[in-house]
Amino acid sequence: MPHSFHRLLIHIVFGTKDRIRCMDAELRSELFPYMGGIVREMGCTARLINGMEDHIHLLVDLRADISVAECVRIVKANSSRWVHEKWPRRRGFAWQTGYGAFTVSASNEDSVFEYIRNQEEHHRRVSWQEEFVALLRKHRVPFDEKFLWK
Repeated sequence: MPHSFHRLLIHIVFGTKDRIRCMDAELRSELFPYMGGIVREMGCTARLINGMEDHIHLLVDLRADISVAECVRIVKANSSRWVHEKWPRRRGFAWQTGYGAFTVSASNEDSVFEYIRNQEEHHRRVSWQEEFVALLRKHRVPFDEKFLWK
């Protein structure tokens, strides 16, 4: 077969270090588009980036030759460095070590997009920790809760 065809749509979720609520509206309004540019520079597409003060969601179309881990590593490292350079008073800003990544089928793309878009409304009812555990359970990802927030 002369050509390879793929669609690797991934929902990526990660928090700030120690779940500190440090991403205020000012930071988010500039950080999310900047992160979209990082994704674009990798040759991938950020369909949507949104989040709250303590965590972020990305809906990303990955290239076939880049791993989820590599994408997340590049996004975290470059966005954290940019925050420190642009806002020296935010020197303590950092991302958590881990992340969650979930495949998204074409049939669920619109609902995941809306879920990410409506984070403010969603978090009026559910905390970030509750949300993340629910995502892990929904996607049948094995985990031990005693190690989840370390």
